[in-house]
Amino acid sequence: MENPGLSRINHQPSTLRDVVLDHLRNAIIDGVFKPGERLVERVLCERLGVSRTVVRETLRYLDAEGLVEHIPHRGPIVASMTWAQARQIYDIRRMLETAAAMSCAERMTDTLAEKLRTALAELEAASRTQEPGALFKASTAFYGLIFEGAGHDIAWEVVQRLNGRISRLRIMTLTSSDRTISGPQHMRQICDAIIGRDPEAALNAVEAHLADAKAVAKRLLAQETSGDTKQ
Repeated sequence: MENPGLSRINHQPSTLRDVVLDHLRNAIIDGVFKPGERLVERVLCERLGVSRTVVRETLRYLDAEGLVEHIPHRGPIVASMTWAQARQIYDIRRMLETAAAMSCAERMTDTLAEKLRTALAELEAASRTQEPGALFKASTAFYGLIFEGAGHDIAWEVVQRLNGRISRLRIMTLTSSDRTISGPQHMRQICDAIIGRDPEAALNAVEAHLADAKAVAKRLLAQETSGDTKQ
């Protein structure tokens, strides 16, 4: 597991688990660790400079997010993403995100509008750098504001449980050039509709974005499967 994409942590902050979690999650989402690759605790401890207890706790958290799975007699590995799983995630997102976007548009305030504009600007900046950690945080913050504005806190808890897998798909599709409208443009259309207090436009913008992303993800996952078959 010689890999320059995972740097050593040289300090021990009070939120060490969160720091390690960010490092490993970003490495998986960015493809530093490939689907099916073993995550050896001893090696991760050495690379990150943390205890095995912290690594184990982090791997359990990533297991709950669906990014890691534990295989009997083999240990933790990076979870694979199938099209069947991705399709279910997009269907769940469609139900939750359309409802949240419409409710948020109906409950819009000037303060929330300013927060959404700021979050969108940060998301667009992160998409230009294509740095997975920044894009993960920016997209999570943007959607978090929409669900918060909608008052859909329980729905957001459901989304958070899927966030690792959602973000893996989001990194794949937002940065893809194989789209009629770019990912960030879709996000701006969603933001404009919500801020414009137009629930119907917000519904249509979210559905258009997810339909486009779903089609891209299907193509890219098919290519990954085809590549694995050829190896």
